[in-house]
Amino acid sequence: MSDKKLKVCWISAGVSSFVAGYLERESIDKYIYIDIYDQHPDSMRFIKDCEKALGKEIEILKSPYDSVENAIKTAKVVRLQGGFAPCTNWLKKRVRKEWEYEHRDYEITYVWGMDLDEKHRADRLQETMFEFEHCFPLIERNLTKQDAHGICAELGIKRPAMYDLGYNNNNCVGCVKGGMGYWNKIRVDFPEVFANRAKLERKIGYSILKECYLDELDPSRGRMSEEIQQECNIFCMLNI
Repeated sequence: MSDKKLKVCWISAGVSSFVAGYLERESIDKYIYIDIYDQHPDSMRFIKDCEKALGKEIEILKSPYDSVENAIKTAKVVRLQGGFAPCTNWLKKRVRKEWEYEHRDYEITYVWGMDLDEKHRADRLQETMFEFEHCFPLIERNLTKQDAHGICAELGIKRPAMYDLGYNNNNCVGCVKGGMGYWNKIRVDFPEVFANRAKLERKIGYSILKECYLDELDPSRGRMSEEIQQECNIFCMLNI
């Protein structure tokens, strides 16, 4: 066991990961954000606001593949069986793996933003990344995604624009894991992204949706779940 230790929070430009990192800010050694070309431009504003609230620098890493389109063109596939996306692997996972290799002499504890309703994700992560210690501040404090948004608002930080547009996560604009309702909303909010992804599908011969290619998608198909509300209950106030 190494005597060199690091407690690291991977900030995703989402509210939950920031709030998790904020709650553990006194013990965290490093914050890291992996920047991707396809993130909404407001994401970097949010990262800078997070830095101010945390009082610590957020290190920014970036994959040489840069964008979702580059990753898909290189892989020549949008998604593999089981929903695995090459863009997630090459734009995020490989970047993290390289960082871990560079810090292989450290005993690392990761801080994650899974909330009270995502215990299954936390359990799966602990099983697959058993070589590291893991900390789940939201789950440990009985906080939901809505609570995290409430805490963010109470801290005076404007959440990323994608949430206010009605998206549940601040993922890449045009996430290949989205369903029909998501893509029909992208068609309205980001028509250029929709058109580019539709062309890319045809070019590589793989569709993002199981049901059809994007250029065949009926505008009335699918539905988006409700917008995340910013609730702040007694658990939020105690943690702030």
